[in-house]
Amino acid sequence: MALKDITLGQYFPGHTLIHRLDPRTKLIWTVAYIMALFLAKQVVSYGILLLVLAVLIAVSKVGIQSILRGMKPILIIIVITGLLNLFYTPGDGTPLLSFGIFQIYAEGIWAAVFMVLRIAMLITCTFLLTYTTSPIQLTDALEKLMGPLKAIKVPVHELSMMMSIALRFIPTLIEETDKIMSAQKARGADFDTGNLIQKAKALIPLLVPLFISAFRRADELAVAMECRCYHGGEGRTRMRRLQLRGIDFAALAFGIALCVAIGVLRRFGL
Repeated sequence: MALKDITLGQYFPGHTLIHRLDPRTKLIWTVAYIMALFLAKQVVSYGILLLVLAVLIAVSKVGIQSILRGMKPILIIIVITGLLNLFYTPGDGTPLLSFGIFQIYAEGIWAAVFMVLRIAMLITCTFLLTYTTSPIQLTDALEKLMGPLKAIKVPVHELSMMMSIALRFIPTLIEETDKIMSAQKARGADFDTGNLIQKAKALIPLLVPLFISAFRRADELAVAMECRCYHGGEGRTRMRRLQLRGIDFAALAFGIALCVAIGVLRRFGL
């Protein structure tokens, strides 16, 4: 897997309906969708949520290829989770397959399928949030939503800024890692052969230059913010003010209705 395939934290500019939604709406909608995912229990619920997600991907025009590329880094986690649910979910009847200490029941197959679907859909939903929302918009949205915490002296603006900067620099650090790996390969380093432990040991020489580069970028960013007289959120103005529109209220209502509907279907075992 090439590092360039990792799309976490990237923003794809566009003018679609999802791009134009208020970032607070998208954050709340993402939380509501994740809640609905954890409420889903059977095929009907997962089918509805999968259909909604497919429509969102189509409307956002991000492209299924970008979604699949973003899935590559966590593919091994999805596979391991599916296998654990497959082998360790007990069943009531006779096992469908048995070898050694492992037994596979019909309940295990369904549990594995649903868990893999849940993880994949959850990650895809969060990808859509970052793909269609710029880091600046995410910062403003987080600060607005956490605004009530200022009453108990929580540094809301600083927390939002740190989260946004961390998200923003993920693609930059991935690109820097790719450059360092290419430079070391040109000098004879081998990152592709050997077993898993040998490959992990081969990556250790990457850490020193990567940490040095990260600290240098952090220092440059701090100096740039100080030169622009940045002193936190107090007295800070914004170029664009967030304002909820009719389409935002409609999207929020649909998200809440979806969450409630999945909860009702769960009660009926669907």
